[in-house]
Amino acid sequence: MLFGTKMIEPFNDEYFMRKAFAEAVTAFDKGEIPVGAVVVSNGKIIARAHNLTETLNDVTAHAEMQAITAAANFLGGKYLNDCTLYVTLEPCVMCAGALGWSQIGKIVFGATDEKRGFNRFAPRSLHPKTEITGGVLEVECAELMQEFFKQKR
Repeated sequence: MLFGTKMIEPFNDEYFMRKAFAEAVTAFDKGEIPVGAVVVSNGKIIARAHNLTETLNDVTAHAEMQAITAAANFLGGKYLNDCTLYVTLEPCVMCAGALGWSQIGKIVFGATDEKRGFNRFAPRSLHPKTEITGGVLEVECAELMQEFFKQKR
C-alpha cells in the first residue's frame, strides 16, 4: 500500500508478533507460562501455538515445539527453511536445538530470556543460515511474563 511516498507493509514483524502475543495471552489465561508463537510462510500464518507444559504435563511442550510440529505437518515436511517463527520469548536451548534441526529461515523474538535463553547458553545451536531478530514488542512481552510470575508468588 502506498500512502504519500512511503510504502506501508500491512504484514511486518510487529504484526505477526502481535499474533504470537495473542497466543501468549491464551497461555496466561490457562495458567501456562505465557509464551506464544506463530510460524509464517509466504506472508501467511501456517501454525499457532502457546505453551502447553502444564496442560499436557510435558516439559517439552513449549510454544516453539508445538509450532514446529504444526508447521511441519501443514507443509508436509520437516524443514522450515522458508518460514519465520515469531515467539514472544527468546527460545531456550531445547527449542533452539529443534529450530536448528528444522532449518528455520528466520526467528523473531520479543523479550530476551537471561536465565534460559539460547543466546547465553548455546548461541551456535541454530542453523548457520537462520536470521535472528530480537526485541520486537519486547516491553509488552516482558511485562506479560513478569505479571504471570508476580501472580504466582
